[in-house]
Amino acid sequence: MSLEFRSECDDIEEAKSPSNTSVAAVAVKNADASVYKIIHGYLKQKNNSIIRVAANVARKAASNKLSRKTSDVFDTLLQKQQSKLGNKAGPLLSGICYCIASCSMILLNKVVLSSYNFDAGISLMLYQNLISVVILLVLELFRVISTEELTWKLIKVWIPVNLIFIGMLLTGMYSLKYINVAMVSILKNMTNIITAIGEIYIFRKGQNKKVWAALFLMIVSAVYGGITDLSFHLVGYTWQILNCFLTAGYSLTLRRLMDTAKQSTKSGSLNEVSMVLLNNALSIPFALILVVIFDEWEYVYQAEVIREPMFWVVATASGLLGLAISFSSVWFLHETGPTTYSLVGSLNKIPISIAGILLFNVPVSVENFCSIVFGLFAGIFFAKAKMS
Repeated sequence: MSLEFRSECDDIEEAKSPSNTSVAAVAVKNADASVYKIIHGYLKQKNNSIIRVAANVARKAASNKLSRKTSDVFDTLLQKQQSKLGNKAGPLLSGICYCIASCSMILLNKVVLSSYNFDAGISLMLYQNLISVVILLVLELFRVISTEELTWKLIKVWIPVNLIFIGMLLTGMYSLKYINVAMVSILKNMTNIITAIGEIYIFRKGQNKKVWAALFLMIVSAVYGGITDLSFHLVGYTWQILNCFLTAGYSLTLRRLMDTAKQSTKSGSLNEVSMVLLNNALSIPFALILVVIFDEWEYVYQAEVIREPMFWVVATASGLLGLAISFSSVWFLHETGPTTYSLVGSLNKIPISIAGILLFNVPVSVENFCSIVFGLFAGIFFAKAKMS
């Protein structure tokens, strides 16, 4: 043996002696676990080389390390599988919620305005927006959501957007009062045409040939649908055409003022929940002014329908669904993307149109039904053309 190895053996034998037992115990207690394993293995194998003992310990450590790696790989695979299941469920669940909320909102508004013959669209909008604001404030109070502080600087920037938003809601309600749901869905395609033209002049954004072909099909379906509509109502069509212009104006104005609005906040950002609260909260004072100007408060006070409990149930449900649309659309957009969102939005018009015809006993001719189907597929073609 070498001098260094003999010296190490002497030290270990000295540690084994009875006189130094307590010292050895303290040394073992305070030593590193790996060093203790090497020494303990050497004492058990006495005549074997310390290198062999160290190799055995190293082999065991490597085995433990390998088992840990195997466990880590297993955990990673399990996490990926759980994530995969979550990724599949998220878009499906959010899409179902968005479709249900959107369909139900339109149908309930039709029930309130048409079936109950409620002729106060401004008051209905005021009630729905008030419900949304109360719910959002309660959720913020319990720290479920977070919104931006409504400063006067932000309000001044947002007022043009809010005025268009109010006009969009009101014209949409009045059109539903006079037009059947299926034709409203088809005429809403005109919004895409106005938006596409606005993008050219405001944002200098061109459209491809497929988009223009889809827009042309939408025009044809809308015109043919109006001609063959057995329940044609000029006032209702006027409200709906105005609604298309305001809806397109809302999206274009919102896109143009978004950066300015973000700069007007304290955090430098403006999330979707804050925009929902901003729109609904600012609409309340304007709606109150309109209620007074058009004497709706007197009509609402004298209307017999407001004394029916079921009317308030339906009106409240429509307000809750309005907020549900805001949350579900944001959730669905986050889970999928703008392309899937726009495509599902176009597909969503199909069940709305069918439900509107069946639930409200709308008289439909073969020609009008064909124009509705043609318009629905034109909307789907437009969504796919925008993706390319």
